[in-house]
Amino acid sequence: MPQSTNMLLSVLPPGVQRKLLGSQEPIRLERWTALVEHGESVEYVYFPIDSVVSILTAPFDDNAALEVALVGNEGMVGAWLLLGVDTAPVRALVQGSGLAWRVDANAFRREIVVNRRMRESFSRYVYVQLVQLAQTIACTRFHVVEARLARSLLMTRDRAHSRRFHVTQAFLAHVLGVRRAGVTRAASSLRRSRLIRYSRGDVEIMDERGLERAACGCYAVDKRTYAAVINS
Repeated sequence: MPQSTNMLLSVLPPGVQRKLLGSQEPIRLERWTALVEHGESVEYVYFPIDSVVSILTAPFDDNAALEVALVGNEGMVGAWLLLGVDTAPVRALVQGSGLAWRVDANAFRREIVVNRRMRESFSRYVYVQLVQLAQTIACTRFHVVEARLARSLLMTRDRAHSRRFHVTQAFLAHVLGVRRAGVTRAASSLRRSRLIRYSRGDVEIMDERGLERAACGCYAVDKRTYAAVINS
C-alpha cells in the first residue's frame, strides 16, 4: 500500500495491513453520506484516502449539530472502538467525496487486542481527536465567526489536499453552529480581503498564508498537536 494513502495505516507493517484490508480495493465515499449515526453499533472503521469526513455531535432539539472534528487521510472514523465502546458517540458525515479504506469492525478489534504497536499508534490518534474536540469547544465559545470559518476552510484544505473544494454556506452554518447570515458575512469579509473565492459552494483559497493569519490560533494548535503526538 503506498505510504500516501492513509497516514495511520501507512505506519503499520505490511502483514498487519494485509490482515485488515485483505485483497479489497478502496471504496468511494459520496458527499453527504452518513457513515454512522449517533447511537448506532459500528460495523466498519473507515480510513480516508482523499475523502473528508465531518464528525458531528448528536442533534439538539432543533436538529442542529456541531462539528467537533474533521477526518481526512491523517486519521480514521471509528476511533472510539479503541476505548472498547461499540456504540458511536457521534455522527460521521462525508463532507468531501473520495476514496477510503473500509475495515470490518470485528477484524479491527481482534487486531487491536493482539498488536501492541497498532494499539499504541492508534491510541495516540484518539488523544489527538480529544485535543481537537476540546479546542473546538473553546473556539466555538470565544472566537469570532470569521476566524472560525478560516480555520474550518484550512482544515478542509489540509484533508482534501487541494485549495479548491466544495462546501455550502448552509453546511458551514450547520457545523459552525451559527446562522447562515453569519457565515455569509464572514465569507464576504474573507473574499473582500482576497483570501478566498466563493461561488455557489465552490471554494478556492487564494492566499493560504493570509487565511492562516485570519484563522484563530486553534488551527495552529491542532497541527502542532498532530505533529508532536503522531510523529513522535
